[in-house]
Amino acid sequence: MAALGLPAIVMAALENADPDTVFSKLLPALGEVLHCDRCFLYLRDPATRLGKVPYCWVRNPKFPVVHDADWKPEPPGLTGEDPMFAAALRTDPTIFVEDVERASPEILNAEFERANFGHRALIHAHLCQGGVLWGVLQPCVFEQPRIWTEVDRATIAEVVARIIPLAVAYVNSRVNH
Repeated sequence: MAALGLPAIVMAALENADPDTVFSKLLPALGEVLHCDRCFLYLRDPATRLGKVPYCWVRNPKFPVVHDADWKPEPPGLTGEDPMFAAALRTDPTIFVEDVERASPEILNAEFERANFGHRALIHAHLCQGGVLWGVLQPCVFEQPRIWTEVDRATIAEVVARIIPLAVAYVNSRVNH
């Protein structure tokens, strides 16, 4: 572990001021450190409610890539269909799901997760600043449940704290207000 308790590969990814450079390096680094199958970053403009997934890393091409080239409006009714997105909009803490199939329906909608993402375990890390949601970082595992360790949780907490300003800068530089 490097300074701040983060692994060296993650620290190296964070050693840049350019959001594009950081996000491009960070997702594969987190995938390796967290032993995930996919890691993507959803970014959104809280003022316009436009969002997209500009960054996605997959360990193996058999896992589906989540990616949006263009900014899109949040689907109507999404918060009713996706309790984790509703929690993110409330700026609730990061959600660690060890098994989509066994999680409480108050935490997630298993059918929605299966239909849209296909993962079995995930971290739904909320990038919030100023009382609003700017993005979601989502490392996940397919095919089997996963217990998220205290080290995993601490890594995500530190990474989220460090990338929030970069997410805000990315959104503000790319969305027309």
